[in-house]
Amino acid sequence: MKFEILEFLKCNYAAKNIPKGVLLLPLTLLVVVVLLPLIINLNESYSSLESKENISCNIFSGNWVAYTEGPYYTNKNCPFITYKQNCFMHGRPDTEFLKWRWKPDECELPLFDAKQFFRLVRGKSMAFVGDSIGRNQMESLLCLLNNVTRPEDITASYTSNDDRYFKWWYYADYKFTVAILWSPFLVKSSQTYLNDSSFSNAENLYVDEADQAWASHIENFNYVIFSGGQWFFRPLTFYENGHVVGCQKCHNLTEDPLNLYGYRKAFRTAFRTVINLKGFKGMVFLVTHSPNHFENGEWNKGGGCNRTFPFTKEESMFLRPYGLEEMYETQVEEFMGAEREAREKGLRFGLMNITGVMLMRPDGHPDKYGHNLDRNVCINDCVHWCMPGPVDTWNEFLLHMIKMGSL
Repeated sequence: MKFEILEFLKCNYAAKNIPKGVLLLPLTLLVVVVLLPLIINLNESYSSLESKENISCNIFSGNWVAYTEGPYYTNKNCPFITYKQNCFMHGRPDTEFLKWRWKPDECELPLFDAKQFFRLVRGKSMAFVGDSIGRNQMESLLCLLNNVTRPEDITASYTSNDDRYFKWWYYADYKFTVAILWSPFLVKSSQTYLNDSSFSNAENLYVDEADQAWASHIENFNYVIFSGGQWFFRPLTFYENGHVVGCQKCHNLTEDPLNLYGYRKAFRTAFRTVINLKGFKGMVFLVTHSPNHFENGEWNKGGGCNRTFPFTKEESMFLRPYGLEEMYETQVEEFMGAEREAREKGLRFGLMNITGVMLMRPDGHPDKYGHNLDRNVCINDCVHWCMPGPVDTWNEFLLHMIKMGSL
């Protein structure tokens, strides 16, 4: 009917030999009054359809597909790569592991857009809470943002003389803060790891008390991203209400089965701590357990990960890294319970389900090009992720999730 009205006016004005300039005004008004709302509604319909597709699509179910465009950054132009994640600096010769991109089964995962990210987080703050895997993701984010910022525009601050643990960056142009609150167990511990980080070093965990190193800072953050897992394989003694309630690898029995009681309680305590903060109005993400890929031996018995291509989804189904399924299920169960409780209080929780995604990427670790904190010691690192590398995909997930539930 709207298009018929337009034709009627044109014919009548033509029949009366009315000058074209006179005809222009009513036609312009008609476009504004009649067609513009139609165009707006059409655009809104497309946006609605796109949003519904993204919401209904499981972005964590898919495969890695060939991608020839190259990484977002290099180890030469990003100053934020930790020494032990800088695989190329340590001599890794192959680059095939950089030529893959995650493709969800039912939709597209957009590329990371640093300018869009800054628009969404302007005036806000983001904290990565957990162990070195969370720091791995945070450093990836800094490298991705480095494409549109200058080093002189970023203010870096420390809470101690040791920047391994607590550090934040402030982007003045966007009034955006990103921080790492390093807490490998999430809960209070005896902190013997501060002087001896060896895997066999025993640790006491007070599983009903959040680590105040992060809990005392978190209230005013807009985004809080939890991760953790690898540190829970070491000898642990669990305390609750001041009493021992269990242990793992007790009395130097290194073959003790994995005791997930402390792991479960640590995430439960962390989630409840955030939920019960009176002033917290932010969004919480859980990054699920990041798998290791040691082959032909355990981490301390000559195991390595020298593959240069991803596994397919079908191939990865036969992989069984020690404790992976149990730790993943424990995390998700605690997350689901916390998410229900948080929703009742008007808070939003998001699950960044990277476990299956990264299980397909045995090629993404430093392997023999890894280093520990002593720069002169090489190790087979099949836990952390090379940068650039597949860990950058986690921040594509993060941006997508923020867009879907942005504050």
